[in-house]
Amino acid sequence: MAFLKLYLIALLSFFPLDMLWLGWLGRNFYRQQLGPLMREQTDWLAAILFYLLFLAGIIVFVVQPSLSGSARDVLLRGAFFGLVTYATYDLVNRAVISPFPWTLVVVDMLWGVILCTTVSFITWYFGR
Repeated sequence: MAFLKLYLIALLSFFPLDMLWLGWLGRNFYRQQLGPLMREQTDWLAAILFYLLFLAGIIVFVVQPSLSGSARDVLLRGAFFGLVTYATYDLVNRAVISPFPWTLVVVDMLWGVILCTTVSFITWYFGR
């Protein structure tokens, strides 16, 4: 039951933040950077599968290990998890997709750090 509570908190904080970024703040940036590589319509099945897995990762690898720790613990773990997961996506894309601009790599990795740190902290704070 504890996992489901944490998962719900993570979902309620992650989804609005990512939609704000992808749907409004960063939308034109991604279009400009990806050009014809960007889909006209979001593949929602792929997006939902990502969200389900990513949120489980935040809970298992960041929040649960930090529950008995301090805010500093969860913030550092969240930032590192965001960096590693988004770097995996961005650096592999940079390695195999032409063009996949360095500007996109850096901005998206930064977003991953911000998003994961924020969601991890909110989930940890309200889940304790």
